[in-house]
Amino acid sequence: MRDQDRPRDQDRRREQPRDRRLPPPPGTPTRLPDRAAPPRPARNPADAKTEFIRPVRRPVDGPTERIRPNRGSLHGSLNGSLNGSLDAPRPAPPRRAPEPPTEIIKPVAPPVVDPVDERDEPRDPFDDEIAESPAKPPRKKLGTGAKIVLGAGELLVSAGLVVLLFVVYEVWITDLISAGKQDDVTVALDDQWNQGDPERQQKIEFADGQGMAKLYIPALGEDYHFTVVEGTSTADLEIGPGHYKKSALPGEPGNFAVAGHRVGKGAPFNDLDLLQACDAIVVETKTGWFVYRMLPTTDEAANWANRGADPLCAGTPGSAKVEPLTGDYAAAVGRQIVTPDHSEVVAAIPGNPAARIPVDQRRKLITLTTCHPKFSNRQRMILHGVLVREQPKNAADRAAVPVELRETR
Repeated sequence: MRDQDRPRDQDRRREQPRDRRLPPPPGTPTRLPDRAAPPRPARNPADAKTEFIRPVRRPVDGPTERIRPNRGSLHGSLNGSLNGSLDAPRPAPPRRAPEPPTEIIKPVAPPVVDPVDERDEPRDPFDDEIAESPAKPPRKKLGTGAKIVLGAGELLVSAGLVVLLFVVYEVWITDLISAGKQDDVTVALDDQWNQGDPERQQKIEFADGQGMAKLYIPALGEDYHFTVVEGTSTADLEIGPGHYKKSALPGEPGNFAVAGHRVGKGAPFNDLDLLQACDAIVVETKTGWFVYRMLPTTDEAANWANRGADPLCAGTPGSAKVEPLTGDYAAAVGRQIVTPDHSEVVAAIPGNPAARIPVDQRRKLITLTTCHPKFSNRQRMILHGVLVREQPKNAADRAAVPVELRETR
């Protein structure tokens, strides 16, 4: 026997006294039953669908079986001699407490999150537009023709804006500017009239832009009155109606001619087209009042027998009646439309500047000129009137004014 086997023999001899027990009673099994396999661990609920796990019941321990020796081993003889001791029953292992049945694992519900009220959060007003608007396809490159059309359209829009701004300036802004200038020249004229002797008559030379008379047209409203300045330049007409320098003064033989704007810059002659035959046109100077009445138009002159019976046209004591002019003055009618090159309308004998009539025999007329139509200077509207009476100013009663100022419509 080898040395390495000696310790085993010694160990076996030492164990022999402890194994000498009485054989088990007949019929007692000496083989232990196999242990049941432990239950499988439960799966993670997150890995698979939750299932019911059946409880595993522990088998009931049976009687201890006899362990048969291994007779084919190298130490069969030795085991045979000790057969009595090996056949002794082994004590049963301590019984463990039965394990409780496996409980059903409840499915894990997702965490409960408090609902968020959308009304409590600030909302971008453009969220819906961004969400609803589909993605825009890439823009195609414009060709040469399209670029030209687009550029022309932009130029037209820009030109339209410029024209609109110009109209706003001409119609409203210039009115405000001219109103201030008109007030200044009126105050200056009143101061001049209040100085010196009002009964003294003398020919006065007026400077350009200086006030020289006041114009009233009662048919256009009781508040219609403008101070007439000397001159018809652009700067003069921005102040108010302007007197043609070479024409007669108010009340003198000849033609007292006045120009005025129809749109913008105060627009003193904006409503001249509303006047009718025999409407009063009153002019005030430092020394007196001069009442003119509009002459009949060409159409009215054809049926003047009926129209002339109107009290405004028939005249009153101290006032001449209105009749269509004839002879050298036949071209002077109540209203006419001409081109700007017809300057003869403001001549001493309107429409007939070549007529040779002595100054003291000339009719006393008034002529008003303005642009026509509105917002255009392509033509001119001309109104002619005739003097029907004069009324000197009364130094003792400055409030005495012509009754014609009350002829409003």
